[in-house]
Amino acid sequence: MLWTIAVVLIILWLLGLITGYTMGYFIHILLVVAIIVVLVKVIQGKKI
Repeated sequence: MLWTIAVVLIILWLLGLITGYTMGYFIHILLVVAIIVVLVKVIQGKKI
């Protein structure tokens, strides 16, 4: 589930980069949040 969310956020982030400033920095913030969540889970040793 977490990987699915991360992949969707990365795709949306790439679309945001391609299409310009249509969604502002919202996608970039979501991407950073997704990366932090994945890193926390990996550091804690839980299976993602």
